[in-house]
Amino acid sequence: MVMVAPIYWTADMVRALPDDGNRYETVYGELLVSPSPRRLHQRVAIRLSGALLEYLRREPVGEVLPSPADIEWGPDVLVQPDLFVTDGTKGDPQAWPQLDQLLLAIEILSPSSLRADRLTKRTLYQRAGVSMFWIVDADARRVEAWTPLADDCVVQATVIRWHPAGASVAFEMSLAELFAD
Repeated sequence: MVMVAPIYWTADMVRALPDDGNRYETVYGELLVSPSPRRLHQRVAIRLSGALLEYLRREPVGEVLPSPADIEWGPDVLVQPDLFVTDGTKGDPQAWPQLDQLLLAIEILSPSSLRADRLTKRTLYQRAGVSMFWIVDADARRVEAWTPLADDCVVQATVIRWHPAGASVAFEMSLAELFAD
C-alpha cells in the first residue's frame, strides 16, 4: 500500500486551480472546497448586502463587498467570506491583497460548508482580529455573532446588530426580513 502525504496548500496553489465553479480556499494549508451556493444562500446574501450597503451609505465607516474575493493572511491562508466589510481606505482599490483588515466577515452556511465555516474559518477570523464574524444559518433562521476573544457566540434570533467603531448608530436588521420567503 502506498501512502500519499496530504498536500499542504498555499495561497498561490489555490489561485492556480481551475475556474470550475467551486470556491477554493486554504486555511493554514488545509484546502476548503465549496460548490456553488444554494438559492436560499444567495437570497440571504443579497438581502444582507443590500441592507449593509444602505447602512454604510449613512454611516461611511466601511465598504461591503461580496465573494469571490481573495483575502490573504499569509502564504498558506486565502479565504473568501460570503460578504465582508473593510474600511476601504488602505491600498490600491483595484487589488485584493491590501484588504486584510476586516471590520465584519459573514459566512452563510451551506450543507457543504458547516465544518469549515463553524470551526476552521471562525477560528481564523478570531485569530486575525476580525471585529465581528457572523455565521448566518438560514435553515435555522438565526445568526451567530463571534468576536475575536469570545469562547462562545451570541445567538441573534430576532435582530442582528453591529455597531462598528466610528458609526453614530448601529446596523440593525430583523431576521424576519433577512429570512423572508
